[in-house]
Amino acid sequence: MLDIFKYFNLIKTISLTDFKLKYQGSVLGYLWSLVKPLMLFLVMYFVFTKVFKIGGDIPYYPVYLLLGIVVWTFFLETTISCLLSIVSKGDLIRKVYFPRAVLIISNSMTAFLTFLANLAIVVVFMVFNHVPFTWNILFVPFVMIELYVFVLGVGLILSSLYVKFRDISHIWEVTMQALFYATPILYSPLALPVTYRKILMLSPIAQILQDFRYLTITTKTITVASTFESPFLIAIPYIIPFVVFAVGYILFEKMAAKFAEDV
Repeated sequence: MLDIFKYFNLIKTISLTDFKLKYQGSVLGYLWSLVKPLMLFLVMYFVFTKVFKIGGDIPYYPVYLLLGIVVWTFFLETTISCLLSIVSKGDLIRKVYFPRAVLIISNSMTAFLTFLANLAIVVVFMVFNHVPFTWNILFVPFVMIELYVFVLGVGLILSSLYVKFRDISHIWEVTMQALFYATPILYSPLALPVTYRKILMLSPIAQILQDFRYLTITTKTITVASTFESPFLIAIPYIIPFVVFAVGYILFEKMAAKFAEDV
């Protein structure tokens, strides 16, 4: 297992450097990390509330939607960034030895910084929409840890496979487009038939998103615990992120020795 503390300075340096380079040369600079999810939110909010009349029965729908977009944006951007991280740093890998997982962790931390900034915007929306703050919010860090572990695991798998199979980027792009609508970002799972709702809530990203909403917006939000009676079924989406991380780490370490040759 990578010694995080031993390589902490390297991870921090790469993360901060990538964060600065990401917006270098742009007029708005770091503000783009906030503008992009807000612009998507405004478009989605207008289309689905004014045109399709969706969300009227969901408490605090503007915050509900924005939080969904922020969580999804973090998942999307982190996995894509991690997917490209090994190949894009090919020159560095061939010249210097260091645990290759440092690059994946650094990319995920760069995205996590943006995620935290976007969550601050969500808090502002909560205040303006008079969402009551409860003690449940203290459990949000646990959901964030689960989300990060899941994203990191997916990133490790994608980055490993992309070194050998470049079609992975196109496959993942199509997968994410489908997954966007298969995740309750714009709508409540209650809008689906019971069978489809149960299948949906077995997805870890859906479970994480709904738990976020339950803890921050309203306890009327449907969760895995309110969907299933079986403890086994309830546990499935919570276990998957850690299984994905374990599989991702094993696969990554197995393939890492040949990264320098393949990139």
